[in-house]
Amino acid sequence: MLGKPVPDLSLTATGHGFKLSDLKGQPFVLYFYPKDSTPGCTTEAQQFRDLYPKFKRAGIAVFGVSRDSVKSHENFKAKQNLPFELVSDPDEKLCAEFGVMKLKNMYGKKVRGIERSTFVIDAKGVLRHEWRGVKVPGHAQEVLDFVKAL
Repeated sequence: MLGKPVPDLSLTATGHGFKLSDLKGQPFVLYFYPKDSTPGCTTEAQQFRDLYPKFKRAGIAVFGVSRDSVKSHENFKAKQNLPFELVSDPDEKLCAEFGVMKLKNMYGKKVRGIERSTFVIDAKGVLRHEWRGVKVPGHAQEVLDFVKAL
């Protein structure tokens, strides 16, 4: 998928609808995370929140994506004071397009869930970079460093 245009999908998000084609003309970051209000996902969201002014100055929009409901996203966004929108993907449309659904081990059981992943899409709607199996510490800074160099 790298170097190829991302498909146009419409989903719901906090504050409004979310349509990939509406973002043409502006580079953006999509970061996929497993679940609202869990420790790793909260830390990741806080790191993107804390660096958000720098993303904004660089002209880069940021969106978090998980399978949680818009209501769950709104609560998480309010509690963590997130300045960016969270996209709800309960039908896994966006997750499928980006191939982030994986079988994971949770307490010895195999469960299907989102593999923490981040994607950078340029102003023309082309996928420019991806990180899969993300480790949270320092990741948002790594993404920021990459997009500043775009």
